[in-house]
Parts: sequence; structure tokens; C-alpha cells
Amino acid sequence: MSRIAARPSSHLLELHLQRWRGRVVAALLLLWLLMLVGRAVYLQGLHHDFLQRKGDAVVNRILALPAHRGMITDRRGEPLAISTPMESLWANPGSVSATPEQVRHLAKVLGIPAAGLQTRLNEKDREFVYLKRQLPPDQAVAATQLGIPGLYLRREYRRYYPSADVTAQLLGFTNVDDVGQEGLELTYQNWLAGIPGSRRVIKDRRGNIVEDVESIQSPKPGRDLVLSIDMKIQYLAYRELQNAVVANKAKDGAIVVLDARTGEILALANLPSYNPNNREGVKLWQMRNHAVTDEYEPGSTMKPFTVAAALDAGTIRPDTVIDTGDGSYLLGNRRIHDTHANGMLTISQIIEKSSNIGAAKIALELRPEYFWNELHKAGFGTAPKVGFPGAASGRLRPYQSWRPIEQATMAYGNGIAVSLLQMARGYTVFANDGMMRPVSLLRQDVPSASGVQVFSPAAARAVRAMMETVVSPEGTAPRAQVAGYRVAGKTGTAHKPEDGRYSAHKYIASFIGMAPASNPRLIVAVMIDEPDAGQYYGGIVAAPVFSNVMSGALRVLDVPPDNPTGNVVLPPAARHAEEESM
Repeated sequence: MSRIAARPSSHLLELHLQRWRGRVVAALLLLWLLMLVGRAVYLQGLHHDFLQRKGDAVVNRILALPAHRGMITDRRGEPLAISTPMESLWANPGSVSATPEQVRHLAKVLGIPAAGLQTRLNEKDREFVYLKRQLPPDQAVAATQLGIPGLYLRREYRRYYPSADVTAQLLGFTNVDDVGQEGLELTYQNWLAGIPGSRRVIKDRRGNIVEDVESIQSPKPGRDLVLSIDMKIQYLAYRELQNAVVANKAKDGAIVVLDARTGEILALANLPSYNPNNREGVKLWQMRNHAVTDEYEPGSTMKPFTVAAALDAGTIRPDTVIDTGDGSYLLGNRRIHDTHANGMLTISQIIEKSSNIGAAKIALELRPEYFWNELHKAGFGTAPKVGFPGAASGRLRPYQSWRPIEQATMAYGNGIAVSLLQMARGYTVFANDGMMRPVSLLRQDVPSASGVQVFSPAAARAVRAMMETVVSPEGTAPRAQVAGYRVAGKTGTAHKPEDGRYSAHKYIASFIGMAPASNPRLIVAVMIDEPDAGQYYGGIVAAPVFSNVMSGALRVLDVPPDNPTGNVVLPPAARHAEEESM
């Protein structure tokens, strides 16, 4: 009887538990629903902007639009550097689906190893991988025709230099992103580069562009740069310099052509050069602009500055006579030499014969401070403000530390270091009645009125007349003559410093001059480094380059002759007429 009574009680308990389970489950479902509603209200109502940004970040992309780099031209508008549109191939590795055979074909089209290409395509965690930058049009078309999904083309620009090696060290070059790395491309990067643009697009989860939404900012092209360079004269200068470097088996060479009146650089060339359109295998030293960044001891081309300084100081007159003796002069425990025993020489003859002894004796009569100031005013020891990276300032030591022998040797260009551009700039003082003009690589639509009066007009004109004797048959550079024009200039032949002393067999041969000497329009400075063909004198190695370049440049500029009948270009008279003291 007791067992029968227990069954209803157990049944009631089970029913009671079932009702509670239903209520708990219902409560949990309701709570979960309320949480979802609350979360939805919280996110949609309070954090709507945050979610929108997150969503946009998944599908919206801002694509950069490259700006067209400004063109570089010569003074006549001839293009020297142009940015041409190119296509770059890129991939979204996560969406690329290619068979091994397709990868091999693509690698062959791009000219890259198949293994390296496959490695890039395996980077599935990245959405953007360049496969090849700046493809020629035929390669770009061939790559896309393979039909591999996940590959895309991107418009970029590549710099092209029509004049190639003729202007390589002057212009420099840009990298694959069209950013200037050397030369004027680097100096005027901000001017040329422009401002990139951007546009908003929508991409799917595989990185494919499904909609071009809007243009945010149009790219602003860079500004063009007009140089002072005249490419007719530049080609001429490069060709003549190349002929001289090859003929004399020289290490390198440089040439500068200046407009004496405006200071504009009409030509600036260096050898050896390189092709900036294909820099594979090019050495760093080939990229240097020797005329602007390299220093050398100028040798006898410094003598006109010594003479002009002494004329202004009143320690000499043009008709002063100096005893140069038997070609050897002992100063302390050092001996200064001339190539020949010249005896008594006038100041003009010291320039004409290039006497080291005569120049040394003139310099020793000057106060060191005065001599230093005159050289400093002429631009030595300061870099030309020409807007070129790494322009050399040269070396002009403080006068307080000069010993007599150092003051004497600086008079003929030893113990002082310059760049070829500094020397060309310095010679503007003799072309402009003692005033040194600033030099420029940019075309000057309005000639600069600025300048520094270094020497008196009388001293500058007197030295210019003396330099005319240098190109006479009796001077050191008859090969610098130019038919129909009076020429004034100076040779330089200097031993190269090496390991703390002067090398016995390595020389710098140079010539700097101007024409027409009656009213100079052009200055041409030529430097040949380490000629090794049996001759090394500036009058033999560098002077012919000057003559050919000056002759052609005067014709290009249509400069009228100042001596059409009286100047007959003669071959060198005797060997001694071409030799000079060093």
C-alpha cells in the first residue's frame, strides 16, 4: 500500500521540474535576445561611426596617383630629362590562381627567375606585391594576356635622358620611384616632383577593384626646369674632351664653358661618363661630376691672380723686371725650378713663359694677409653657389700658418686646391674688368647685376693683355689660338699629390682662357687628369681642346671676330714654346 502511494508524489515532482526547465530555457532565450538587442542598439546607435569606418576599411581603399615629374630642358628648350608613362605589374597573392606552367611563362615574359616569382606569389598574407616595375608596353601586354587572375597593372613614370652620357653627371638620375638621387635631379627634387593625387575605390575581399568611387585629389605635375646649358655647345665640348682623353690615354677629364658676361654655364662635361638610362654595372666614381665636386692643384693657371694682386698692391708694375736666374731658386731649404733658364723677365714674360721663380718672387713681396684676402675674394676656399650637390670649396689654408715656401708655391698653384668650376668662375675677373660674376646652371632671363670687385679694372685689363702672349708662338700655348679671334689664357701643368708627396709621373694638364680678348664673351676651362701618351704639358694636351671648343662655341653664338685678318693660327714653333714650368 505504501508503494502505491509513492508513485503520484514522484510524478508530481517530475512535472514540477519540467515546468522549471522550460521557464529557465525561456528566460535564457529572452536574456540572449535582450543582449542582442542591446548590443545592436549600442553598436548601431552609439558606435555607428566606428563601425562605418571599420567597414569602409575592409572595402574602401585610397589609391595614390603619381604626379608627372617636370621636364628638364636646355636654354633653347631641348628636352634633357623626360618622364614617360610605364606600367608596373603587381599582384594580390591571396587572389592569384596560377598553374606552375603559367608561373614559368610569366617569369619568362618578365625576365625574372621563376623561383623568385613563385616566392612572391606565395606571400598570401599580403595584399600587394610588386612583380616587376616599369615594364615596356609589349611586356605589360604579354603579362596580362596570360589570363592569370589576381594580377594588375599600375601606371608609373620612368625618367628618360635623351642626351645619355653627354649630360649624365650634370643631370644625375632618379630611382625607380622617380625621386632624384644625384645631380640636378636631386637638387631640384621638390621643384620637379609635383604633388601626387589620390582616388577612392571599393575592393572585394580578394582585393579586386569593383567600383571607382571618386577622385579625392588630382595629381599636380612638377614644374619644368630650364638650364643655362646650350646643348650645341655641350655636345661640342663633350666630343672634344672625349677625343683628348682617348688620344692622351688619360684617366679622366672635365670641361666648363661659361658666358663671361652673365656667368651662365653653357657646357659642363666630364669623362669617363655613363648612360643614366641603363646604369647596370656603373661604378660610383663614374657618377661624380669632376668639374664641380673634385679638387686638384691648379698649377700655373694661378699665376694671373698672383700678378693681379701684386699690381693692385703696387709692389710691381707691368714693366717691372725680375731676375729668374738660371732656372733654380733656393728658398730656405727648398728649391723652386723653372723648365728653362730665362734670366731677366718682365711681368708679362713671366706669364708668357710661365716662370715659377718669377711668380714666387712676386708673391713673397706681398703681405700674407693681403694675398690671402685677394685669393679669397676671387672665390678660392668657398664653394660656388651653383645649386649642385657636393660642390667643392677647395682648400685655401689660413695665412697665419703660412711659411715663406708655402706662400711662394701658392703663387704658381701648388699647396692650394680648387675645382675646375672655381677656376672658370675666377677667370671672370679678367673678362669683366676685375669683377667676379656668380655662376649659374639655370638660364638667366635677366642677367645678374651682382658681383664682387676683386681687382681694379686696370690690373685685370693688364693681366688679360699679358695672357694674350701665352698663345703667341713664343708662349706656352700656341695651340690655343682661334682663327679670327684674339685669345687670352693660361696653361697649367701640375704634379699630382700622392701619399704625402708629389708624384714624379702623374700630372694634371689644364688650360683656361677667354675670347674675344678685346671684349670677352666666353671662358673655357679644360682639365685632363693623368695624360699618359708621352706628353703632359697643358699647352699640348689641354690647349687644343680649348681651341676647338672655343672656335665652335663662338660660331654657335654668332660672336663677331675681333681680329679677322691679323690672327693666323700657327703650329707650335719650337718645343720650348710649349713647355712650361711646373
